[in-house]
Amino acid sequence: MRAPGRLGRSGVCATVLALAAGVLTASAVAAPPAAALTPPVGFTADNLTTYQTNGIVWALAEANGVVYAGGTFANVRPAGAPAGSSTTPAVNFAAFNAATGAPTGCSLSFTRSSGTATVRAFALSPDKSTLYAGGYFNAVNGTAANGLVAINTATCTLRSGFAPNFGATVRALDVAANGTVYAGGDFQTVGGQTRRFFGAVTAAGAVTAWNPDADDPGRALKVTPDGRNVLIGGDFFTVGGADSHALAVTDAGSGAPTRTYTGNFIPSTAVIKDIVTDTASDGWYVAGEGTGGGSFDGRLAMRLGTFDQRWRDTCQGATQTLRVYRGVLYAGSHVHDCSTMGGFPNQVRKHLTAQSVDDPAMLGWLPDTNDGIGEPVGPRALTVSSRDGRDFLWVGGEFTTVNGLAQQSLTRFANTPDTGAPSVPAVSVSAPRAGEVKVRWRSGLDLDDSLLTYRVYRDGGSTPVYTTQGSSLFFSRPQLTFTDTDVVAGRTYSYRITASDGTNTSALSAITAVTAASSASPYQERVLADGAGLYWRYDEAGGAFAADASAGDDGGVYMNAPTYRSAPSAVAGSTALSLNGTDEYVYSDRLHHYTSPTPYSIETWFRTNTTRGGRIVGYGNNIGTAQGHTSSISDKLVYMTDDGRLAFGVQVGSTSSRPTLTTTASYNDNTWHHVVATQGPSGMRLYVDGVAVGSNTTAGNRSYNGYWRVGGDAMPTTWPNRPTSTYFAGQVDETAVYPSALTAAQVAAHHALADTPPGPGDTTVTLTPDDDAYVNSVAPNTNYNDSQLASRGSTAYLSYLRFTVPSAPAGQFLKSARLTFRTSSDSTAGSSDSHTVVPVTGTWTESAVTYNTRPSLSSTVLGTITGATSVSTDQSVELNAPALGGALGSVYSLALTSSGTDSLRIWSSEVSTAAYRPKLVLTFGAE
Repeated sequence: MRAPGRLGRSGVCATVLALAAGVLTASAVAAPPAAALTPPVGFTADNLTTYQTNGIVWALAEANGVVYAGGTFANVRPAGAPAGSSTTPAVNFAAFNAATGAPTGCSLSFTRSSGTATVRAFALSPDKSTLYAGGYFNAVNGTAANGLVAINTATCTLRSGFAPNFGATVRALDVAANGTVYAGGDFQTVGGQTRRFFGAVTAAGAVTAWNPDADDPGRALKVTPDGRNVLIGGDFFTVGGADSHALAVTDAGSGAPTRTYTGNFIPSTAVIKDIVTDTASDGWYVAGEGTGGGSFDGRLAMRLGTFDQRWRDTCQGATQTLRVYRGVLYAGSHVHDCSTMGGFPNQVRKHLTAQSVDDPAMLGWLPDTNDGIGEPVGPRALTVSSRDGRDFLWVGGEFTTVNGLAQQSLTRFANTPDTGAPSVPAVSVSAPRAGEVKVRWRSGLDLDDSLLTYRVYRDGGSTPVYTTQGSSLFFSRPQLTFTDTDVVAGRTYSYRITASDGTNTSALSAITAVTAASSASPYQERVLADGAGLYWRYDEAGGAFAADASAGDDGGVYMNAPTYRSAPSAVAGSTALSLNGTDEYVYSDRLHHYTSPTPYSIETWFRTNTTRGGRIVGYGNNIGTAQGHTSSISDKLVYMTDDGRLAFGVQVGSTSSRPTLTTTASYNDNTWHHVVATQGPSGMRLYVDGVAVGSNTTAGNRSYNGYWRVGGDAMPTTWPNRPTSTYFAGQVDETAVYPSALTAAQVAAHHALADTPPGPGDTTVTLTPDDDAYVNSVAPNTNYNDSQLASRGSTAYLSYLRFTVPSAPAGQFLKSARLTFRTSSDSTAGSSDSHTVVPVTGTWTESAVTYNTRPSLSSTVLGTITGATSVSTDQSVELNAPALGGALGSVYSLALTSSGTDSLRIWSSEVSTAAYRPKLVLTFGAE
């Protein structure tokens, strides 16, 4: 979207925003090396040394290893030369060696007797012997020429006798196989004949019969590979009297429309800036520029055979130019908002992007320019050239920097070896429990490779202890995790990580060290056991990475350098985060999607004495603080009013209704408080310091893509008791988000555990099943060994889980045991019945057990599952620890059974998401 006269805001898109970090195993597995470039990208992001112009480059073309640049400029200068120095005259036209980026000596001056001359379009004859140049000029090297000339590429001279007369600016050109030159622009006459905005001439310059007769200017055109049609784009609303806004297919002979695009195919607020074809993909591709959020600023992929749409990229950002190279569509734009594609919200502009011709998802190729001079827009033209055995992508426009360094209006990239190293990973380490250290890091960034290889080094060693791969883009930097289990309590371990694209390797990250613990934090263990999918403990010493302590690997980003490791903290053994109430906050590094009425819980600790209120935790559709970059949609908010009361509110759909629970008591007393907000099928609940303080029956909220934010964001005035400050001034600690509505008992347990230090020598062990399966009485001879387990009395389902239970550590006994699980997404997964956990006394195997061969069960009840009524919800059941104590040091089987009629379905150990798998959590302590 064009924003004349001011810098716009941006972000980048795409379905790749669905990109998420997977759960990594703890073993040191060797991963294959990453390729240096993201397939099928063909150019590195390393810009090559290239001459510059002192003005805008509007057009590029290549012929025989020479690249021609046309635009509005007066001279060229070497790369690195400041503006005004070492200049060579080049009046709106220059030619360069494609392989060196230096001028070839071909010099033509395009001028006007009045007004500002400019070259706006190039096209080559099929044999590349003639370069056609169009624009707004009436002389070339002093020879009269009005709007279009033919240049002999071998001699860099005008072709005599070719003198068509265009009544105004020519903005688009293409040449057919038969030599016909097609043009679009602002003109309404060609050679004295009426040709409104589109016209064509023969190779000799005679006006042809082609006459689309549009009602507004033309900006783009392309002859189809079969020569039968000409694709046209521009500002127009009619072609040949027929409705067709901005895009049409015309007969190559007459110009009559052969395919029109009506309705809102191209919104009335958009124009078409470029069209390219690609025979290999049977496609043609369209660049849009619009005004307003509902316009068209992205790219279209169309079929050559039928002229129908294949896909549409609806990101905003005024696409100016396109080129296809080996299955990749390269674009020049200032893309900044892809929220309409379920992608990135309005953020910082990016100007060069790539996507497969078969898929609008953004590829990992993101060199960048700035907006530059002029409107500003950035890149305006692209072309591909070959010379000396290499291929080059040339970029022209109005930019003044490339990849952060000064370079005006021209740059180029090649299919040469990549030389740019990925950024250094941001690392955080912790010792959450006995026998393990967690190494977590935010993915690095490489401008031309999204898939990177990470190597973890311990204690200064030269051999990695862990190697893995992860994908990232500038807007999606997933957290990756390595669990080091080869540690001894009381010893300090240090870690460093590198990122590699397969050719180039980043520097080692800074040394990050931690002392291995002898016991686990009871608070942390309970948060994890109750299913937190995001858990920020705020223990980092600095930097921009907030590690997620949960299995969700949902890291956060610290914004504007809040105060780290504040003390005292709310939870023993951890530190807190201080926020200034002005612009400091933390946002989730992963895009989330909530579909109402999905249950969730928000939990955090806070301490403040503010009298200006603020958002403590909330969900919104953007991640920035600057005007236009804060959330335009937000709900699921926990905030403080000016008088210190707590509020929990949601927005119901897109309505103005914002049901909100608000406390009567105030909590801005500069002491730590615990707040939990839940929403589920039974409605909203607000708990403070372990006690329920409010509830209602609202089960729905707003469905949209967004990010969790701690510390602040925009808040419309429609929120009840909206605080003076929407940013929170105070400390926060132990923030967690759950994919379920925590129960009152769970909330009370969390609050009670906050000040409980780890028991002396307590050890927590989490086990996943070695085997699990279920049987079904309706199919008594069928083995069910899949991603779900089930329990029901009539007709019967029974499930079996086998664990290898360790012996108790020396001098310890089994203090507690818990079975955690997640109900599946099956519509019948929740159950209103009770289900019992009992020991299995008979034998069974995962791959063979059936209802007819089911094992015998003990009559001992280890635990009873109640209240598991919701689908896709984390649950846990306390088990009889003394009864389990006799199974220590053995292989032990449990069964899920019921006498009721309402089935319970849970995920098994075969489910792909590790966090959803059932687990047996054992805690050992001293006698």
